[in-house]
Amino acid sequence: MSSSQEDRRVTPGNFAVPVFTGVQAEQKWMKTVTGETEKQVMEDPLAQLALRLRTLRAQRGMQMGGLQQRTGLGRTTVSQALNGHKVPSEATLVALAKALSTDVEPLLALRQAAARMPQARDDSLRYVVRRSVRPTVQPSFDERYLSYVAQRHSHLTVVGLDLSRPERARWPLDAAYLSLELAERPEVWSAGSEEADRPSIVVKRAENALAGCRRVLLRGLAGSGKTTLLQWLAVATARGELPDELADWRGLIPFVLPLRTLMRRGPLPEPHDFLFAVGAPLAASQPEDWADGVLARGDALILVDGIDEVPQEQRSTTRDWLDRLLAAYADACFVVTTRPSAVPEGWLASSRFTELSVRPMNTADTAVFVSRWHNAARHSTGTEAERSQLHELETALQVTVRAQRDLAQLSSTPLMCALICALHRDRRGHLPHSRMELYEAALSMLLVRRDLERNIDVPEGIQLTEHQSVQLLQRLAYWLIRNRQTEMDRTTALALVDDSLPAMQAVAEQGTADLVLTHLVGRSGLLRQPTTDTIDFVHRTFQDYLGSKAAIEAHDFPLLVNNAHDDQWEDVIRMAVAHARPAESADLLRRLIERGDAESEHRSRLHLLAAASLQYATTIEPDARRLVEQRARHLMPPRSLEEAEELAALGPGVLDLLPSPQGLKDDEVGPVIQTAATIGGDHAYAFLHRFVQSLPPSSVPYGLVDAWQHFEADQYAQDILLPFKDRLSLEVRTADQLNALRLLQPITDIAFRNEFTQDELIEHLSPEIETLEIYSGQLLTDLKFVRALPALKELLLCECAQLTHLEDLSGLRISNLRLLRLPEDFSFNSLASLPELTELALYSRLPWRSLEEMPASPNLTALRLADWIETPLLGISKWRDLKDLVINAAPTPTEWREIAALPRLTKLYISQYDLAQAAPMHSVKHLQLSPIDSDAQLSLIADTFPNLESVSVNCRASLPDITDITPLRGIKGLQVTLSYADTVVGLEEFNSGTVHLYPRPRITDI
Repeated sequence: MSSSQEDRRVTPGNFAVPVFTGVQAEQKWMKTVTGETEKQVMEDPLAQLALRLRTLRAQRGMQMGGLQQRTGLGRTTVSQALNGHKVPSEATLVALAKALSTDVEPLLALRQAAARMPQARDDSLRYVVRRSVRPTVQPSFDERYLSYVAQRHSHLTVVGLDLSRPERARWPLDAAYLSLELAERPEVWSAGSEEADRPSIVVKRAENALAGCRRVLLRGLAGSGKTTLLQWLAVATARGELPDELADWRGLIPFVLPLRTLMRRGPLPEPHDFLFAVGAPLAASQPEDWADGVLARGDALILVDGIDEVPQEQRSTTRDWLDRLLAAYADACFVVTTRPSAVPEGWLASSRFTELSVRPMNTADTAVFVSRWHNAARHSTGTEAERSQLHELETALQVTVRAQRDLAQLSSTPLMCALICALHRDRRGHLPHSRMELYEAALSMLLVRRDLERNIDVPEGIQLTEHQSVQLLQRLAYWLIRNRQTEMDRTTALALVDDSLPAMQAVAEQGTADLVLTHLVGRSGLLRQPTTDTIDFVHRTFQDYLGSKAAIEAHDFPLLVNNAHDDQWEDVIRMAVAHARPAESADLLRRLIERGDAESEHRSRLHLLAAASLQYATTIEPDARRLVEQRARHLMPPRSLEEAEELAALGPGVLDLLPSPQGLKDDEVGPVIQTAATIGGDHAYAFLHRFVQSLPPSSVPYGLVDAWQHFEADQYAQDILLPFKDRLSLEVRTADQLNALRLLQPITDIAFRNEFTQDELIEHLSPEIETLEIYSGQLLTDLKFVRALPALKELLLCECAQLTHLEDLSGLRISNLRLLRLPEDFSFNSLASLPELTELALYSRLPWRSLEEMPASPNLTALRLADWIETPLLGISKWRDLKDLVINAAPTPTEWREIAALPRLTKLYISQYDLAQAAPMHSVKHLQLSPIDSDAQLSLIADTFPNLESVSVNCRASLPDITDITPLRGIKGLQVTLSYADTVVGLEEFNSGTVHLYPRPRITDI
């Protein structure tokens, strides 16, 4: 075909797309699709690169979803590369070239040319165009504020990026942001369900996990990327560049509220003081009642960073402040971050917050991060020789991180990965192996070595040895820890340095305290000056490392132990054990155990902390180790997912304490598997392999399939899952797991928890399939493939944004159908054409004025409804065979009467309710409650459900954390199950075996 020829191909979307070849063809394609001019493209290598990628995609007939799947890249990354929004990374181009079956070298050449262009051209052009079009119009305050937010939060300080000039170690957020995975544990299960019946954790990329949420509590470890995610949300919202997944948040005005700053400045601010509290220069010029108006209209995105940085005794005050904001501005969006252990599960559940957790970076994420770090380092490097060396180091590190599991575990957060990149560069490819060695090497690298090696001598007229710098930094860090702060006034920092100088004559002779502090901020790479009057550490981890060293040197063991129950001190305690000499570490561990023995309230936390600290110590006295391990065994085995996560935080050493399956209770087997899987690595894999070989052949423990995602897919499928394949409910999250399904055929029960195309699903589904769950169905355009599954009985569809109806299912023998988060214009009319449908779950907005209009089969025996269906329950009484009913929206008195009229209803599950309005329900024998406030209304149960045999109460979201079951004592033969009840009143009034607690409490002899 000549360069002037063209043909037309039909894409999977069933529309014709012009396909061209050659330079002329590219220009035609450009004009057809984008409207760009030939001159613009030829002058801009980034536009040329984007054009070439779009042309290749069209020629291959590939949709965005298919390109994402083939590359393993996020939607935002692919979209930005195709649209030329920013220079893609080399790793991105390599992945795209492979997926598009093209040579990568021409793409890399265009990328290199684009990288040399001014990086800020998009923003500058935007403002130039705006100014030239409206030169006489003054921007509104909204526009000025959004521009300020975009500029203020558009860079990150990156550890070790430019060691010769720390002040230049700033990374453009566009290049730095990596869409990490977030995990959500669905709360649709009812309290008292068997552990195996509860849905496993749903893992999605950040923009997908946040989609559809209005209130989010985000948990993450130190350095996991929580603050970076908030910065990205603020900047992307301010620039109007949020991805399609977050279209609901477009047009909002972001307020970034770091609690470490707010707490230091006094009482937490009301909206009119938000800008003053964070030191925004525009604060004085904001119009009267501007912030109140933005929040009241629901146009605000409130980003509250760092609940964990608030002292424990002040967190209730912080919660009250949040509650006031939520009550006054119910339509605003909120994202709140915290370390995992700072607040309990469900801390904001009663306020309808979705809880998400930042997942560790996987292998692909780490590879992308390493590539981006080295790319940014090359841009900050002056010589061609150093850039060439960085290419070689990047290649070597990519191999090393994949090959060494201990290094892979260390590099699982952005902070640690940046440290490893910097150290690898500094040490010419040689890396320390343990976390503490990593911190120590990083300090040495950041404080003095690079200045000496690059002949940067006596900057600011001050020259400090590494020891001198550490002593001064320790003093600042320890003051922050003791005062439970993460930043201080510059005057306080200046006073602390000044107090140190009389004992440091060699430093005092070089200059004043002001000069020394200026040197530490400018040259250490560890301190920042976020505003003119504040000082903080570049990351909390370095503060804890240095502060713990100061505590050990000051012999402040009582101070450490007395604060050990406070989550703000957890890392300090662990690092203190590492810094201490053998006798000191043994003393500190014994003190932790003794306090735990004496205080039942904090016992588990203190004993777990002591066990977690063992792996940090270089040398531990055998008696001290035995004491700690003996107490840890009282916390074994874990009995819930939460306990499994706590134990996994102890690190690989806990694997030696985990038991074999023999003698374990049913509620212990799954959490043991979860613990080992979360730890990961070769040791954990070997433990799991031995563990499953000892399981009874008929059992399939909860967590066995969920653990798959932590290990190599083929190996895990063959060694762990294959013996259970006839009884497995499989879950597939990754392309590797999808490919590994060939080892487990035939498959009868499977859930897909990531976006896969219809072709990919069909390839791995066999005619024997009975249960099919699709949790991320964004790529599905129809359901015709389901008709090729004759044995299918159960079908779940979630987030199928391109589906509009169920007509493809008409006449199929599906008995159980679950529909979640479908498009607003979705048609449910074909429900009437499913003749054998008996179980139906609807967790999506419904189009009817009442359930009377719902065309579902009259033979329904189970119906589950979410609280956002926005359809009254009137008409529910027409399903006379209903036995099982789940409702999450508070019924009206009329609706209660209809529910009471259902003659066969035996199981009822409710979360929002007022039993005072309910009619007596004589047929209900099993009741499950998930109260979202302080009153579970247990006193009304006996009259409302006179024939009740069992009641389960999920106390996770209820406040206060006290459950009084005394009102239930008069119901004869009643079985009571309480989940996540912190304090239970009235247990002694029930016969043994009638009240069951989850997690099952421990009885110790301590």
